[in-house]
Amino acid sequence: MMIHDITAMAGKYKSRKRVGRGQGSGQGKQAGRGHKGAGSRTGYSGRAAFEGGQMPYFRRMPKFGFTNVQFKTRFFVVNLGSIAAHPDFAKGGVVDVDSLTKAGLVRDQSRDLKILGDLGEAEKLTVKFDVTANRVTDSARKHIEAAGGSVKETGTRRDVVRGVDRNSDDRSPKNLTKKLRRTSAGMKKK
Repeated sequence: MMIHDITAMAGKYKSRKRVGRGQGSGQGKQAGRGHKGAGSRTGYSGRAAFEGGQMPYFRRMPKFGFTNVQFKTRFFVVNLGSIAAHPDFAKGGVVDVDSLTKAGLVRDQSRDLKILGDLGEAEKLTVKFDVTANRVTDSARKHIEAAGGSVKETGTRRDVVRGVDRNSDDRSPKNLTKKLRRTSAGMKKK
């Protein structure tokens, strides 16, 4: 009989390791858990890549490549209901970064401003707002214009670079720097 004849069956009937059954089991004393430390205690569950506090392998590896995370546009977001409920805007008026900062609804001018259309408890907007913001959602625009107000979207840095006019009905980018993929949608645009 050769080793290749028994290999297929060799692992099939391996007996289970019985830990914690005394010295005669071959797993006596510490029952396969080693000496002291967190791993010897009950209830221990270690993270897969944990190396005992040593700098892990994936953090020692050199980092390279490109990421877009630094170009993410971050907004200060304000709901239309919060603006309408604030005493400074009880009679309507101009809503922009300066007025919202003064009212305390926005921290400062470090980020772009985005107005959302959530009115909260109110059914509809009853005062007239002249809104100037980087972004205004379609629902917010609908509420403001229905109340007789006006909306001017200045757009973000990305909108300016891509040539997007946020105030027009056609908000497709005009300054495409990449070629469109050769798909049926891309072919229709030509």
